Amino acid sequence: MARYSGRENATGRSVMTKRPANPAEQPQARGVLWSVVVPVYEQWHMVTQLLSALAEQRHPLDQVEVILVDNGSTKRPQLALLPPYVTILDCATPGSYAARNTGAKSARGRWLLFTDADCRPDPGWLTAIVAEVGRLDGKMSLLAGPVEVRSGAPSPNIFEIYDMVRGIPQARYVRRGYAATANLAVPTALFHQMGGFDGQRLSGGDAEFCRRAGAEGAQLRFLPAAIVHHPARKSWTELATKARRVKGGQLVSGTRKRRLAWSLATLAPPWRESFHLLTCSRSSFRDRIIAVCIQHALWSVQILELIRLAFGARPERR
Repeated sequence: MARYSGRENATGRSVMTKRPANPAEQPQARGVLWSVVVPVYEQWHMVTQLLSALAEQRHPLDQVEVILVDNGSTKRPQLALLPPYVTILDCATPGSYAARNTGAKSARGRWLLFTDADCRPDPGWLTAIVAEVGRLDGKMSLLAGPVEVRSGAPSPNIFEIYDMVRGIPQARYVRRGYAATANLAVPTALFHQMGGFDGQRLSGGDAEFCRRAGAEGAQLRFLPAAIVHHPARKSWTELATKARRVKGGQLVSGTRKRRLAWSLATLAPPWRESFHLLTCSRSSFRDRIIAVCIQHALWSVQILELIRLAFGARPERR
């Protein structure tokens, strides 16, 4: 499997070069304890900011490796000179979970720290995870931190407002026994023991893995201090694309009974989602009303996706 690192050629431009596949031949092979695994599909323009956020971690980076897994992007731009702890791999199988599995197979750390290309870990993110791992005392556990959705605009538009009100309620997810891979840490040995993520899924693989691990006795813990920031989606297209991807993951994966249940649930009005939006105390009443209106508009997108998939269309993967 080819590995790549950044270097500059004679013209000063950054180019991608192969790295040796043997971990013993790579920098810091013996000291790696934490492997940050990030799937990348058509979001290479966001990777520089992700790497900048990781470079600002308060924990020493000589114990860290960052594995970026390209999942078949049509364009991979030339990146600036990469730090020695960053590796780029390729995964031809479509889907972020297949890409995460590829990264995990090459990881040298004792823990796999999953996040996404559009995420920005807080400077204390890794420190909080390391501290919690030190308190586990050998217990088989998964660790999940908050994912805070933010807008960089002084006056967010209605789509950003919806995304911020809805957010990624990681604490609520953890109470239900799963967590989003935007901020999830898993012991490497446990990950391989469980067979990794379901690489056939395009969405929902994080919940399926966490529940499977929980059934085997692993405890899922929520770490309030291990924060990852996520930019709010700015357009209807971005929200609709995510809605199709999530709905596709529900409708084409799992048992026939579960797929049928999701199909019937899709046809029902989104009253439950609306209730969660209306009771979001951190948002103004105006913003909550906007979010409910957007949620009902997205319901039509989900129904159309149900029909599209029923006629044999391919599920969304972005």
